[in-house]
Amino acid sequence: MILSKVYGALGWLGWQILPLRCLVCDCPGEDGMDLCRACHRALPWNDRACRRCALPLAVDDPGDADGDHCERCVDDCPRQAAASAAFLYAPPIDRLLIRFKFHQDLAAGRLLSQLMLQRVPSFLAGPLQPMPLHRRRLRQRGYNQALELSKPLARGLCCPLWNGLQRTRQTAAQSTLDADARRSNLRDAFAVRGHPPAGLTIVDDVMTTGATTDAALRALQYAGAGPMQVWVCARVP
Repeated sequence: MILSKVYGALGWLGWQILPLRCLVCDCPGEDGMDLCRACHRALPWNDRACRRCALPLAVDDPGDADGDHCERCVDDCPRQAAASAAFLYAPPIDRLLIRFKFHQDLAAGRLLSQLMLQRVPSFLAGPLQPMPLHRRRLRQRGYNQALELSKPLARGLCCPLWNGLQRTRQTAAQSTLDADARRSNLRDAFAVRGHPPAGLTIVDDVMTTGATTDAALRALQYAGAGPMQVWVCARVP
């Protein structure tokens, strides 16, 4: 999209000319990021989480015998073979994601991609598929936040992007719906163009109930995809 390219060019120009400033507290940034060292230390990293759905594991969660999967995934295994979230959806990550997603703050998106590269999941072995937006939503927003996250991830990891997953139906905003309504809302919302490559990983900004991810994975499975993974910036506990 033209708007995305314009924002990206302006952001790159500002990054070259202006000193780094922490997007959380406005102190000088460090280590090549718009984030200071103190705010970096305070980030809500999702370090102990279910390997299948990325939900944070409580200390008393029995999970499976190895302690790698939550009780929910043991009882009802999701479609993805693995999932990883760099962060919990908590301050200041939640505010950065809102700025990035709804307020054209691509600097926040660039920072979030840099931080995701500090927690690269071990399962990555193939192309990245950004979660698509419907073309009408894309025109309204001007860019796809999942794609803007994915591009620097692909560059940093030297892996390809794949865009065969398409959003074919505009749906109501998931944030306004409960879990059951989210699943109904996404019925037949995705289609696949071409044959999915092996080792595909879906990339998105936030994973809440997992309904959007499940609908996308279902469409990819129908198209013949093998085991797939999910990598998101933040997971809602």
